[in-house]
Formats: sequence, structure tokens, C-alpha cells
Amino acid sequence: MKLALHLAYKNLIGSGLRTWLNVAVLSFAYVVIILYNGMIDGWNQQAKRDSIAWEYGRGHLLHTDYDPYDPFTLQEGHGTLPKDKSQNLTPILIRQVSIYPQGRMISVSLKGIATEQSILKLPTNLLKQSKAAIPGIVGKRMATSANLKEGDQVLLRWRDKNGTFDAADITIAGIFDTDVPTVDGGQIWIPIEKLWEMTGFTEHATMFIAGNAYQHELQEEWNFRSQEDLLKELNDIIAMKKISGSIMYFLLLAIALLAIFDTQVLSIFRRQKEIGTYISLGMTRWQVVWLFTIEGSMYSILATILGSIYGVPLFVYLAKKGIGMPVASQDMGIAVAERIFPVYGIGLILSTIVLVVVSATLVSFLPARKIAKMDPVDALKGKLQ
Repeated sequence: MKLALHLAYKNLIGSGLRTWLNVAVLSFAYVVIILYNGMIDGWNQQAKRDSIAWEYGRGHLLHTDYDPYDPFTLQEGHGTLPKDKSQNLTPILIRQVSIYPQGRMISVSLKGIATEQSILKLPTNLLKQSKAAIPGIVGKRMATSANLKEGDQVLLRWRDKNGTFDAADITIAGIFDTDVPTVDGGQIWIPIEKLWEMTGFTEHATMFIAGNAYQHELQEEWNFRSQEDLLKELNDIIAMKKISGSIMYFLLLAIALLAIFDTQVLSIFRRQKEIGTYISLGMTRWQVVWLFTIEGSMYSILATILGSIYGVPLFVYLAKKGIGMPVASQDMGIAVAERIFPVYGIGLILSTIVLVVVSATLVSFLPARKIAKMDPVDALKGKLQ
């Protein structure tokens, strides 16, 4: 074994530039696989943290008549919940309204939320501190699209429980910045007590946000969606991204492995006399096959070392500084931060190393099998069978 490793190493180094070209391509495949998967894992963890902190909490308790994907259900999709059943729950009442900034009409979702809540990261304390008749907070995206600034007043029109239109000025008490667009775009948040007073739907809620201590019990007219259920869409998107990304690094790996395969075929063709000499000196055919297989697998070992030399500093830098995402990506409707910080787990690194080493060993073994069928006399004469 030691002799085979020594001979394989000497043969690889003796090949010069050909060896280092194969190693460079293979190391690049290493780095790309780890970097891409690290970025996806970083996005996954970041998006989950932000979605839970800003929108999901421990889960949602939804009125049976309310469908989050159907705005027409907002009219009837609300109800009351007994006080003893609403522990560790934050009520949210949603109404479809219109605002008129700078003479334009914009349809928005007006969401009433308890100012004392601490389940979501929304800065509802700004609503409590405001002295305005109708204070509201909006996200940065909403503020940009409606051209609103903190302290601005904008005309708001809504319908009460009898269907009667009413209007008043709402004051922007604060603008928050979040990576979760589903609590930002086209939405205004106001105190739920104020919305109850405006609409007449006292103690009504469209949905409740569950806190960490919430224990769900079956409630008539209410459906519970767990945190895992709410995160399913995000998990599906992450899984799809990993599959599409695997196509890219499969092609890179295939190119590198093809180069190794081609090198091994050429090496066996050109080194027939050397193979015959090994067999004549007492090595079995399968020992020679093993020697050439080790040579091929050593490409992956050298690629690991080379990839570590330039890959580790790159990974550390990106893990600290993050990868900037284009502004357009934050309007996709899912949580995407301005900068994604890759996460490189030990499992990801080890699995990538094992994948490349096993693949390189396999493609090295396939052409080396021909050695087992070679006649040592013909090999010494340089005749290919």
C-alpha cells in the first residue's frame, strides 16, 4: 500500500502540467459545490429566522372563512375568540381599504394589531407612543411605492360593518425595514383597538399569531396552521433551488472527471512498457490496476488541498461579509435579505469531499481494468491488446 501510494505520487508529479490542470479543474468544482450549497443553506436559515420573527411566530390561527390567498374572503373571514382561549395569541384584523397619497388611489390591506404584542418583531411600540388620532406604521417597500415618509398624513377610506364608507387622515408614525415582504408590501399596520372603533367589529380578528407558549386546542370556526406548515413553501423553494444548483455543479464535476478519465486512458496507452515491467517484477495485474486507480484518486486529494488554499479564505470572507443580493430579488414575495451569509456545515464539507473522492476513484478504476487483461510480454513490447 505504501509503495503504491509512493509510486502513484511520483507518477502524478512527473506528469507536470497535465496533473495540475486536472487538479485545478477538480478543485474549482469542489469550491463551487461547497459555496453554492453554503449560500442556499445560509439563505434558508436566514429566511426561516426572519419569517418566524416577523410573520409566523409559532403558527397562525385562521378563521375558517378566511383564505390568505383570496382577498375576497376578507369581508366575511373574521370572528371572535373567547378570552380564555386567546392566551399567548396576538389578534390581527385585516380590512381592505384605499389610501390617496398625492392624489393617487392605492388599494392596501389595513391590519390592526395589538400594540402590546411581543410575538412579532413589528415595531408596534411606535403605534402606542404616537399621539395621532389614527397612527400607522408601514414597511420600507410600502413607503417607497406610496411615496410616504414618517410624519406624513394620508387620506384613508374604509367600510364599516354596515358597508358604509368612511374616511379620515392616517399619520405615518414609523417606517420599519424588514426582509419579509409579506408584512410590508401594500400593507398598513394600526392599533387593533382603533380598527375596531373604525369598523365596529369589536373584539373581532381575522387571524391570531401564536406565541411560543401557545398550546393549540380545537376551536370551532378556527383552523390552526403550525410553524412547520407555514414554512413548507419556503422549504419547497429551497429544495428546488438545490436541485437546480446540483445540475450546475454536476456539469462542473463531470468535466473534471472526464479529464481524469481521459488522462488515465492516455496514461495506460503510453505506459504499457512500465505496466509490463511492474508485472515482470512480481506485481499482480490487480496490484497494477490498484496502482493506477490510486493515481486517479490522488487527483481528488490534491484538489482538496489546492481548493482549501484558495477556498477557505474565500469562504471565511463571504461568511463574514455576506453575498449582496440584487434589489429585484427582494420583490419576489419571499424572504430574501440584502446580504446572504453562507453557512458551511461540517456535513456539507465532508459529503462534498467524499463525493469527489469516490467519483474520481471510480472513473480511474474503469479504464485501469484493461490492465488485468494485458499480457505482460506484449506490454513490455508496447503492444496494446
